[in-house]
Amino acid sequence: MLAPEEWPMMSPEELTRSIEELCHSKAREFEVLGYDNVTGQEIWQCVSSRYKDGFPALHRIVNDILSLKPTQYMDWAMVKAMKGE
Repeated sequence: MLAPEEWPMMSPEELTRSIEELCHSKAREFEVLGYDNVTGQEIWQCVSSRYKDGFPALHRIVNDILSLKPTQYMDWAMVKAMKGE
């Protein structure tokens, strides 16, 4: 097993692509649960709306995406709709 200092570094493009893929995967999970019109971009908007003071560590971003519940997403979407965004 590699020590953290030996982990390969990702370029910003690779990191962005990986996060996008993770968000699209979460959107597909929501689709299986019956939420048909959720996109990966909306998942990212929902999760990143929590980061008012800048982006946290990568492990927190990944955890926030993977642990997002449909009710949390729907609450965010409802507030967004009520604000007219």
